[in-house]
Amino acid sequence: MKILKNINVVRRKLMHSLTKNIGHSTNANKKHLTIKPEIKRVLISRPNARLGNLLLITPLLEEVITTFPGCKIDLFVKGNLAPILFENYDNVDKIIELPKKPFKNLLQYIKVWVSLRKQQYDIAINVDKNSSSGRLSVKFSNSKFKFFGDSTVEDIQSKYLDYEHIAKYPVYNFRSYLSELGFTPNNKSIAALNLKLSNSEIIEGKKILDKLVNNDKKTICIYTYATGDKCYSESWWGKFYKRLKTQYPNHNIIEILPIENVSQIGFKATHFYSKDIREIGALIANTEAFIGADSGIMHLASSVQTPTVGLFSITEQKKYEPYYNHSIAIDTNKTSILKSTKIIAYMISHNLSLRVTTTSTIIALY
Repeated sequence: MKILKNINVVRRKLMHSLTKNIGHSTNANKKHLTIKPEIKRVLISRPNARLGNLLLITPLLEEVITTFPGCKIDLFVKGNLAPILFENYDNVDKIIELPKKPFKNLLQYIKVWVSLRKQQYDIAINVDKNSSSGRLSVKFSNSKFKFFGDSTVEDIQSKYLDYEHIAKYPVYNFRSYLSELGFTPNNKSIAALNLKLSNSEIIEGKKILDKLVNNDKKTICIYTYATGDKCYSESWWGKFYKRLKTQYPNHNIIEILPIENVSQIGFKATHFYSKDIREIGALIANTEAFIGADSGIMHLASSVQTPTVGLFSITEQKKYEPYYNHSIAIDTNKTSILKSTKIIAYMISHNLSLRVTTTSTIIALY
């Protein structure tokens, strides 16, 4: 397993070195534009199958919809999760899915790339500037304008304190590109992650939660799993859970279980297992707060507008931290379990009044 992981790392580095100079977000026609182009058909490329990475494109998706009202959007992705995540996005027309394992489905893999060429687009957008297959797909697409994800402004990073975030820099870069096409720059705050749950889904989530806890107490939701080194040990979670129960004796604490059906606290809390991502999201949407390590489920919690506490020990906090809806990120390498739970307590008790309070400000209180 470790050998395969190392091979995959080498493969990604090789592909990035080969494709990093493919395409630039310029177009010969752009210099001669006299009127703002009409954009009706859009391709957004994020050939990735992970839950978190797909949810992290929703701010850019919202940006495109706001900028080009009524446009039709095709998504170029990997795997079969996208149709579930984007089912309530009316502007999304087609979802073009690459197989998760291309070498086992080589013919299907080739067919998908060929189909990409057949559709005419007004603009093709690569979400992640560091994605090799994303850059290739935009280059290969039949589109008048091509945005490869990179910025055309050298000092753009210095203009925005949150530029490093993987959900935000694609939007900042795209806005910069659009200004060169003649569009008035959008200076509004970047949208939150959004699963777009329907009212009926949220109601069903409330029914599930009520059945689990069978009382009127407020509920805190935890997720103790994460992939690889991001996963905290059973010992760490055991201490954290014990402290959380002490801190919140009058709250329900429920655990969302991963698809692997494991628990880092030995299933001690009331727990919920489902393979339905939207059902899990609807349940979390009815809780007061979510606590978990950097993972797809953490981004799912953020996408249903639940105050989210992201626990970080390995991955880049500024790149992946939850934002908006009173959410915070905690670096557990610098913050003890006791201090972490106090920070969480402050966040939850003040969630109606906190508006722009940053993690660093809250940590400074303790």
